[in-house]
Amino acid sequence: FDPLLIESKTAATVVLMLSSPEEEVLAKACDALYKFASKGDENKVTLLGLGAVEHLYKLISHEDPIVRRNAIMVFGIMASNHDVKKLLRELDVTNSLISQLAPEEDVVIHEFATLCLAHMAVEYTTKVQIFEQGGLEPLIRLLGSPDPDVKKNSVECIYLLVQDFQSRAAVRALNVIPPLLELLKSEYPVIQLLALKTLEVISKDRETRIILGENKGLDCLLKILETNEFSDLHVEALAVLGNCLEDVHTLQLIQQTGGLKKLLSFVGVSAVPDIQKNAAKAITRAAYDSENRKILNEEEVEKCLINLLEIDNDGIKIAASQAISAMCENLASKRAFGLQGIPQLVQLLSSDNEEVKEAAVTALANLTAASPSNASAVAEAEGIEPLVNTLNTQRDGAIANAATVLTNLAMQEPFRINIQSRGVMSALAEPLRSTNSQVQSKAAFAVAAFGCDADARTELRNAGGLQPLVELLHSKNEEVRRNVCWAVMVCASDELTAVELCRLGALDILEEINLSTGRKNNFSEAALQKLLDNNLSQKYSQMGYLSPSNIITDGFYDYGQIKRGVKFLSLEELSMQELTDRRAIIFINAKPQEEASSTNILYSFVDFGLFIIKRKDFPYLSPKIMYIVFYVRKGKGKKEEEKMKEVTQIISKVQDEINLENSHWLPPPDFILLDYINDASKAILPLTTTREQVVALAQFVADKMGGPIERDKLHDFSWELHISEIEFELKCNVVPIGKVKKGTFYHRALLFKVIADRTGIGCSLVRGEYNRAWNEVKLVDDSPQGIAGLLLPPQEYIVDLMFEPGFLMKQGSAEADQYKHI
Repeated sequence: FDPLLIESKTAATVVLMLSSPEEEVLAKACDALYKFASKGDENKVTLLGLGAVEHLYKLISHEDPIVRRNAIMVFGIMASNHDVKKLLRELDVTNSLISQLAPEEDVVIHEFATLCLAHMAVEYTTKVQIFEQGGLEPLIRLLGSPDPDVKKNSVECIYLLVQDFQSRAAVRALNVIPPLLELLKSEYPVIQLLALKTLEVISKDRETRIILGENKGLDCLLKILETNEFSDLHVEALAVLGNCLEDVHTLQLIQQTGGLKKLLSFVGVSAVPDIQKNAAKAITRAAYDSENRKILNEEEVEKCLINLLEIDNDGIKIAASQAISAMCENLASKRAFGLQGIPQLVQLLSSDNEEVKEAAVTALANLTAASPSNASAVAEAEGIEPLVNTLNTQRDGAIANAATVLTNLAMQEPFRINIQSRGVMSALAEPLRSTNSQVQSKAAFAVAAFGCDADARTELRNAGGLQPLVELLHSKNEEVRRNVCWAVMVCASDELTAVELCRLGALDILEEINLSTGRKNNFSEAALQKLLDNNLSQKYSQMGYLSPSNIITDGFYDYGQIKRGVKFLSLEELSMQELTDRRAIIFINAKPQEEASSTNILYSFVDFGLFIIKRKDFPYLSPKIMYIVFYVRKGKGKKEEEKMKEVTQIISKVQDEINLENSHWLPPPDFILLDYINDASKAILPLTTTREQVVALAQFVADKMGGPIERDKLHDFSWELHISEIEFELKCNVVPIGKVKKGTFYHRALLFKVIADRTGIGCSLVRGEYNRAWNEVKLVDDSPQGIAGLLLPPQEYIVDLMFEPGFLMKQGSAEADQYKHI
């Protein structure tokens, strides 16, 4: 057949030529397609559509080296296209490509086969294929190829493969470190860069770092940092060194050769933000190990980090703050930062960048933990105001750590008062509503720290902070629950807050918690106790017991025994109820109330005119005088009764104002009880022994409550009718104890406790069943004859207030049991 010369103008014809049996035609067709594909991505897509890839795939294993070479060149250039890559994966081309990496193959084949593999290794599935088909070994061998393109493609492919942990371990076993370190000496920056990036990834493994140290890799890296013309490689070189700093062994090695000093000074003078940021991150990672912290402290890393805080770049500030947080674990570092780093960190709290704020406040939280001197430094740097403001930022980490710093500062009284004066309790109300358990826990802990002050508790109450605090008792997080219980315990220190907490349901939740063995803790038990101790009406109603330290004050009321889950009503709510046939609520109020409002007006007739002065304008006037009305004659014209009419109108206006001012509900005063307390005090206090005082008080109480009753006539003692009459008279279920003239066990025991508490006699009040109640007192018996000065332990007695008033029955005796039970 005579030779035929064909000149083709279309790619489709050339693709058809790929099916030719002639090697020369194949070689030329591949060459033409290579040039066509090199011109752009559209051409690659055209070839893909014409089915060129499938034809080429058959040719990459052709026996003719030139055909093979040209076919692989087309593959190499086309593999950059996404759709081509997809088809290559489906054709499972990697195995054929790896087989072309044999040492005897042409350099051009090496170049384009590695290029194709590098394009494909971006995909995870291909990574796995190359690894499983043994592609790493030939790729590592080709790092030593004389051709720079082969080196570049091979190292790029290895870099992509080692992103997967299996390959990282494999390259270490195949001794990849020496050839990679050799590539650092290449004249081509792109090769150096890829070698460094690969080293950065593989040096995340400790074993690789050791091999790197043994192969003098650290010196290579430090040399790059010292060479100015390699400035474009500094970021990556530092990243590898950063990984190496994590090992104590490697860090010691760098320190001994003076490399660490060089490294820190290099970071100090560098003007590249990424270098400084990565250096700080590397220090953070290294500082997780205590030995490393010691070495870094010896090299004065603190100065370097404090300088980084000054740089006007948010990324660097964040990284430096995080490094300071990590270094704080070392006490010497903590002290060093306390001397000079705290003012800079405080300044960062005012940053507009939320992340900077969070990093700075986290560092301050670590710095002030168990360090009063650092806490003082924060206060001196005027950090309190920005810290309180940080409680209202967006990031949970910042809020939690701000609460921690403020709690650390609150350990010192002057700072606590200062923080509190800036409205910290109002600021904490919002973090208590957070959904983040860390924020909830730290905010509750801060409430516990500041709640020891009455003003702070009032502020929290007014800011609506008690509601979220009580809701957090339901938290499933143990730390949150514990801190909230502690906060509730501290806040329940005054009656107002304790009553409010109970109203919000804290008591019921705490009781429920304490029934659970898994959820209760010492704090939940103490919180419950504290709540009840500052809300004695509810304590007596629920527990049926008041201890000698539970002093009954005005406003106390005996509601009777309450069942679990029943709402405990306030005295105001009870007094508003319609009259019912349930047992009367006995209440105590020996507080002399202001006399009726009409006496609050003082009439003064002066000759100058008519005007009114409110008492608050004259603080030195008696509190009983609220208004002074001056009335005067203005001439002879008006009749006397008209003038009096004017006065009356004005007085009635004043009266309305007064009534408005006194509109909040107050329990009516019990003047009879007030007289009882005064009379009993006069009679009892002169007596010398507690025993005599107890007996005298018992007789006094019995006398006021219907006198002694014979035991067998007890059922004839009609106290119920008497109480009903009082209720009917008052049109109210709430009865002041002074009104009760015929009282049974529980009336007498309550009156005894009330007067005993006012006169300093220690006694408890215990509720029994069937309207029984009694008082227990502890008395010391006289020492036996002949043994002077012997102090016997106190004995507990029940006081008889019913049958033989003043008779003391030893606790546990038959007569005491008979008194307690029917």
